Amino acid sequence: MSLESLKNHLPDYARDLKLNLGSLATEPGLTEQQRAGTFVASALAAREPSTIRAILAEFGPQLSPEALTAAKAAAAIMGMNNIYYRFVHLMGEGGGENQYKTLPAKLRMNVIAKPGVEKADFELWSLAVSAVKGCGMCLVAHEHELRKAGMTAEQVQQAARIAAVVHAVAVTLDGEAAMGEALAEAAE
Repeated sequence: MSLESLKNHLPDYARDLKLNLGSLATEPGLTEQQRAGTFVASALAAREPSTIRAILAEFGPQLSPEALTAAKAAAAIMGMNNIYYRFVHLMGEGGGENQYKTLPAKLRMNVIAKPGVEKADFELWSLAVSAVKGCGMCLVAHEHELRKAGMTAEQVQQAARIAAVVHAVAVTLDGEAAMGEALAEAAE
């Protein structure tokens, strides 16, 4: 399945998603590797199989084997970190002392130090996954590292826009499949 066929699988009411997918796939601002890795990491974070297949078919060939592994690693490690650090953040929301901020995480995160690609690329992919997963603490940390590495607000925003659109596509396709199953069950 290609990006074009993914767009064709979207229902008419999701026309904006089709248009956004098309424009973000070629929008300048990020390098080819940054853009492709952002699409791949976001699709993996969104967890909808046909979205993952189409994104991998379209953007996987644009990545070296090392970069593809790093994009997958960003989705994997942030799948863990987003849950843990969102927990830490939310435990401080009650206004009381947040003792969890002072405790060591005791979670292995070696891939962050040696991702196999430029540090900024891995940070960008980690930010995109964090946007999909909704971890504010991780978003702030990765955005800080990206800006420190010289990335512009527009480049960071582009990664967030890719993550948002890929996630919306996955949610739409997942919802359509569930509605189709429900209608088929109701007809029996």
